[in-house]
This record gives sequence, structure tokens and C-alpha cells, in this order.
Amino acid sequence: MGSNWWRGAVIYQIYPRSFQDSTGNGIGDLKGITARLDHVARLGADSIWLSPIFTSPMADMGYDVADYRDIDPVFGTLADFDALVARAHELGLKVIIDQVLSHSSDRHPWFADSKKGGAKKDWYVWADPKPDGSPPNNWQSVFGGSSWEWAPERGQYYLHNFLISQPDLNLRNPEVQDEMLDVLRFWLERGVDGFRLDTVNYYMHDDQLRDNPAMTPDPVRWPPVSTYDMQDHEFDKNRPENLDFLARMRSLLDEFDDRCLVGEVGEVPHRALEIMSAYTAGDAHLHMAYSFDMLGPKFSPDHFKNMIMGFFNAAPDGWPSWSFSNHDVQRHVTRWAKFGAPEAVAKLAISMLASFEGTIGIYQGEELGQSETDLLYEELTDPPGLRFWPENKGRDGCRTPMVWDGSENAGFSSGKPWLPVKPPQAARNVAAQENDPTSVLSHYRDMLAFRRASEALRAGRSTFLDLPEPVLGFTREVAGETLTCLFNLGSEPVELPGITGTPTGPVLAAEVTKTGVKLGPNGAIWLR
Repeated sequence: MGSNWWRGAVIYQIYPRSFQDSTGNGIGDLKGITARLDHVARLGADSIWLSPIFTSPMADMGYDVADYRDIDPVFGTLADFDALVARAHELGLKVIIDQVLSHSSDRHPWFADSKKGGAKKDWYVWADPKPDGSPPNNWQSVFGGSSWEWAPERGQYYLHNFLISQPDLNLRNPEVQDEMLDVLRFWLERGVDGFRLDTVNYYMHDDQLRDNPAMTPDPVRWPPVSTYDMQDHEFDKNRPENLDFLARMRSLLDEFDDRCLVGEVGEVPHRALEIMSAYTAGDAHLHMAYSFDMLGPKFSPDHFKNMIMGFFNAAPDGWPSWSFSNHDVQRHVTRWAKFGAPEAVAKLAISMLASFEGTIGIYQGEELGQSETDLLYEELTDPPGLRFWPENKGRDGCRTPMVWDGSENAGFSSGKPWLPVKPPQAARNVAAQENDPTSVLSHYRDMLAFRRASEALRAGRSTFLDLPEPVLGFTREVAGETLTCLFNLGSEPVELPGITGTPTGPVLAAEVTKTGVKLGPNGAIWLR
């Protein structure tokens, strides 16, 4: 695929706990993933991204790492990982793994040493209390409440942007940076093709520990569910020093052939595009970045146009990664249910996504038109859901097991799954769609094959068309090839007079007429 294989690639996200269980304990594992990689290859993906698989107490399902150089026993062994990488490469799939560098688990030996003031005393972010004993500043945790926790053993507070059990590493300390670079080298030498960097804009904090300013109240909903959303996070993340550490990481990856860094930018829209642009501009930092701007409720031509144009206007030489679903948000078929029937929305979504300029991400199960699982409180495992129910039901609803067939537990496990497989999800299984040319799965395969075969869709530049709501239209142009891409985001038919061309690709509810183009509800068409 070449040294720039990641540009325009299709990355398939696997949530290891929920992909395939090979042991019958109800939890997915590496051997299970390896056995199912043919599905991913046949779908048309170029790479897989594995959510965390490292040793962890699983307070935040692996995003609390206790050993960065080993596999958690629930998932298998380093030998199982090596076998997975080998099989993926046999199938032509690159392997990207999550790296959680901003914080560790409080069970990590580093933190135990730091808390008692040992050799690693400055490996985490510590600060004295105010004279009245209160925390050093007003910073808030993503999971609610102050992001400072008192440690009486040391007589100081430590910073945690997420759970209390996820203390923030002090990446201002060169020793910590060196250690993390050595962790990356460990996995690069095992053959991984890149890293998805969790919370990449959280690496540095303000060294003066200044208070964050208040966020401008949201006219739609205020106050928000979490106090975290009441602040504009100017000082606890997004610091300019972050770029220096990213440059060190990029320099390391440049020692190896054909590797890439993709960063998750967790930030509100007015900052996210700016950060994505700064982090990917030129060739000294990330290869690409993504934000949550397409992972929310907005579903309009202007929204998608503004996201794509906004990025490339700010960073013409940068590169984005776009996705509609992942393990942190409600599945998009449910999120956008009011815009059409589930199967129609699922097919339209991949038609649009596969036509966007940038790299694209697919979250396991979306190729089946999978919907969000409705869970009871007693079925939850996710900390935000447990804390903020029912205003925030957490992320378990998008993390339920992959459904492979019509057998018990949908072919995921012979034992009781860690999260339940419910009938609405089980009905949308792989086996039921496998040989149905009208299924969501078949459309995904057709659409990704179309993207792979089209230089314009993989590498062409975008020019957006001025079209009436609810139509999204743009051209993708590369030397010798121009495609006009048209999508009806509404549930009523639309006619576009004066637009002509020869249809190509897996057209959805659309046709070229004598006077122009007719798009049916949730229709899509590509014209040469």
C-alpha cells in the first residue's frame, strides 16, 4: 500500500471485549479476533484498530493501564498478539493499537512509587492544597467532580482528568517522555503499523495551574449533566508544549517504515478543528487526527461541509480521519433515527463517509446497521452511566457484543456475555446478511470496494456544491478523474435540475433523468 498507506485508508475499529470470545468466559479475546479477521478483510478495510489490550484492572475497560508492555490475561498473551499481527498482515490488514499515554492506572507500580515520594515522585502531576485544604484550582474531571484527589501518604493532590483511579502522568518530565517513547518502540518492534493516541490533547497541563474560564452557556441545555462541560478547558489540556512531545513521537516512528500516528482530539467544536489542524500540519507531528464533531447528533449538509472545509482551510497539508461511530458514542443509526429508516440511514451514512476526503473509520457492527442497545441500570459497567444515570446512560449501549449468527449469544460466546446480546441487535447478524445483496453488509462491501477502486474518492480534493437543503453535494477531483457526489439527507424525494453525468458506484434510490437528478429518500448517487 506504500509509505502513505494511511492516507484515504479505511480503518476498522475492534473493541476486543466484544468482538469474539474463544474461551467461553463471555469476554472477547485476541484469539477470537484472529479467527474473525477474514470478515474485516472481506469487508474492504485496510487496517484494524484495537482498543486497549494491555494489563489493566479494567476500571475504565483498559483505558487504565497497569503495564504498558504486556497483554491483559483476559485477552490472552503476547504470543497471541504476535499471531494476530501475523494473520492480519497475511490478509493485507495493517494493525493500529491504542496507546493511553496521558494517564495510567493507580495500580501501576510507577504510581505506587510516586505516591510515596520514591524515584518516580515527579512522574505524575502533584500539587499542594490551597491554605484551606481545597484543591489547587477549579479543574474538573471528564467523569464528574474535581480532577484533583487528595493523597494523605504524600500530603498533596494528584491530577486525574478521568477516574480517580486514572492519575495523570507528568509528560512535562523528560524521563516520562523517554519511557513512553520506549513503550512505543517496544510495540513497533513487534510489528504494529501505528498507534491511535487516546486523548492526545490532554498530554500537557498548564505549569502555573491557572483556573479554567467558564464556558459560554449552551442555549439548548444548561446546566450540562457533568460539571466538566461548564468550563472552557484552556489550561488543563490543549497546551502548546504538546507539539514538542508529538514531534518526538513522530521522529521515533520515522525510524520505521510505513507507520502512522492518529490522535483522538477530545474537545468542543470551536477548538477541535484548530487543534486537529495544528497537530497534523506539515510532517513533524501526527499523520492524522479526528475529533468528535461527526460523532454527535448533527446531521445536515452544512455541518458535514463545514467540518471538512474547516479542516482543509486551516491545514491544507494536514490530514483528517472521519467516523460516525466508535466505542464512546451512541451508534449513529440510533442517533440519526429521525432522518430515515435504520437500514436506509446506515446505507446513506457509509455512502457519505466513504466519499469524504480523508481517512475513514468504521466501528465494529455498523456494517450491519447495528443500533444502540437499550440496557437496564443493573446491566451497566461504564463509570459515567453508573454515576449519571439516567441523564447519561454511559457507553455500554454501543459496546455490546458483535453478532455473528442466529445461535445463542449470536455466535459471540458459548458462555454468558459480559454485556447482554438483546434481540434487536441479534437480528442484525452477519450470517443473516451475508448472502443478501440488499443488506447493509452488502452495501458496505460494495461501497468500500468502490472507494478502493476510485482514485478520486481516495485522494481527490473536494469542492462543495451550492445545493438546497437537505442535499449534500461535492466533487472529488484528481488528475484525470472527477466524481460528483450527491446525497439526500432527508426522508422526502428531491429533484436537482440541470445536473448531468453518468452514474457509477452503488447508487441508492437515485437516478439521472432527462432534466437532472432525482434523489429518493436517503438517496445517493455518483456521477462521472
